[in-house]
Amino acid sequence: MNKPLRTRERAKDKGRVFVIAGPSGSGKTTLAREVLRAKRLKARLNKSISFTTRPKRSAEKEGKDYFFITPRQFRQYNKDKKIIEYTRYLGYYYGTPRGFVEEKLRRGKNILMCLDLRGVKAVKKLFPENTVTIFVRAPSLEALGSRIEKRCCHTKALEVKKRLGLAKKELQASRGFDYRILNEVLPKAVGELKAIILKHIATWPGTVPAER
Repeated sequence: MNKPLRTRERAKDKGRVFVIAGPSGSGKTTLAREVLRAKRLKARLNKSISFTTRPKRSAEKEGKDYFFITPRQFRQYNKDKKIIEYTRYLGYYYGTPRGFVEEKLRRGKNILMCLDLRGVKAVKKLFPENTVTIFVRAPSLEALGSRIEKRCCHTKALEVKKRLGLAKKELQASRGFDYRILNEVLPKAVGELKAIILKHIATWPGTVPAER
């Protein structure tokens, strides 16, 4: 792994980290996918690639979809501070590789990632000069509940209620974000996100084309 960047070096990095967060059902993952393939951005923006302890699926590629590692490796990497932030989902761990992000920034690459609030805080703390935080919200809690139910028809009422309760806390925390986007009409929300990213790329010196 690459050696960590010192604080005084980070201010000289040419890349930006765009971190998107939002409640379950807000559409943040869809927005991220759309901007990554947008004509003006797909050559200027890299998708963050996470570590995962989940088994590799047949269509997935190492280093493109995920970095597949064992639970033991994950625990050791986390102990060695090689993981910026992590979460657990369906029994598997997913984490952001510190070396991967630092290398991209050092080389002038821009990175896009979707994280929870804890992850956003960790990235912002590590890369304060390079990080742009963007919060995505649904038109209302009612709309959010409807999206959650449609996305997973087997979601129980108790689980929907739990997610909506978490969404309220996330909305309160969104006041500390650099930008907030209302995802009511998808094309409009995509346009707003693209404009934010292009603005910061244009005003941040020395970024170079993304790697594909």
